[in-house]
Amino acid sequence: MTLEIKVQNIINNFEDTASDEFLEILEQIMLEFKSNLTVEYLKGKIKKIVELSSESEKKKQCKLLLPYYDWYLQGL
Repeated sequence: MTLEIKVQNIINNFEDTASDEFLEILEQIMLEFKSNLTVEYLKGKIKKIVELSSESEKKKQCKLLLPYYDWYLQGL
């Protein structure tokens, strides 16, 4: 499955996606970003999300990062 398909699947099925899977795909998307500032920002956000103990809180934080998935698809 290509990264584009994985991204689209997560956008379409966000509620059924585990936070770990969401963050794993986000890390792959980060490789495509040209701005180091954006990459460093996302690395910090991912680290904070991973440190959370509650899956529901992780999901809330992941939802705030969904626009990066949209930006990735728009750049294709």
